[in-house]
Amino acid sequence: MDETGTRAGVETGTGAENAPVRFDTKIAVLLRDDLEPWQRLNVTAFVVSGLGTVSPEVIGEPYADADGIAYLPMFRQPVLVFEGTKEMLTTAHGRALSRSLPRAVFTSDLFRTGNDRDNRAAVRAVGTDQLDLAGMAVYGPRNAVDKVIKGARMHP
Repeated sequence: MDETGTRAGVETGTGAENAPVRFDTKIAVLLRDDLEPWQRLNVTAFVVSGLGTVSPEVIGEPYADADGIAYLPMFRQPVLVFEGTKEMLTTAHGRALSRSLPRAVFTSDLFRTGNDRDNRAAVRAVGTDQLDLAGMAVYGPRNAVDKVIKGARMHP
């Protein structure tokens, strides 16, 4: 997969099976660049978890291995992870809001809570412009998401 979300097609067979798969949409996660490694992983897991609930088209079909063991479905397309400064995250958040794109946020306050109820209360206690964002996920048309995360760099 590359940073545009393109991935190679199926490696076996011929014809359309081998054509690159291009998506008209993009899933992007933007993380604040001063987070600890465990925080980056935690924030990423949390913010992407909400996308499939409001945008079910992002979820593919269930998986199964060669022995018939079933596995849960996952996103049907790559999740691209970016990083940027605190200011960049605030700007991206504003851009996502102005474009009405599906989004999820993780604020710094959530590192001190331990459950969904307290997480929601922590976000609700702060005005939109005052959120101390640690990360966010956004989903939508490729060029709209590109405009939201403009200036961010791919996560190393």
